[in-house]
Amino acid sequence: MYEKAFKLQIITPGRVVFQDEATSLSAPGTQGGFQILHSHAPFISTIEIGEMKVKDKNGRDLVYATSGGFVEVKANEVVVLAETAELGREIDLQRAKASNDRAAQRLRSHDSGIDLERARLSMMRSLNRLRVAAKA
Repeated sequence: MYEKAFKLQIITPGRVVFQDEATSLSAPGTQGGFQILHSHAPFISTIEIGEMKVKDKNGRDLVYATSGGFVEVKANEVVVLAETAELGREIDLQRAKASNDRAAQRLRSHDSGIDLERARLSMMRSLNRLRVAAKA
């Protein structure tokens, strides 16, 4: 079955991650996950830590670990401005595990100088990266 495509760009501060046509984008919105298909109504949303899934024009499924950002949809053009967006095969497993271990240690610490919210977010990011890498 032929699926209509839309233009998609996924951009991080460091690089253009994806710039091509896609038939769907699923993202972890801060108010709940959402999916974008051809002819989607215009909107702007924020995204949070989670998996961002793209089905490209050739039918390939791409899964990215993202840590937040913005999505804008207008006239079959979608732009994602993400803090990070990494394919599973791009993720350094040792680095992600080390980050998770550090965050867990901080969360267990009774040191009043530890920013618990920052440690919690770090753990969420590292667990998400490990989950996406496991699917690669």
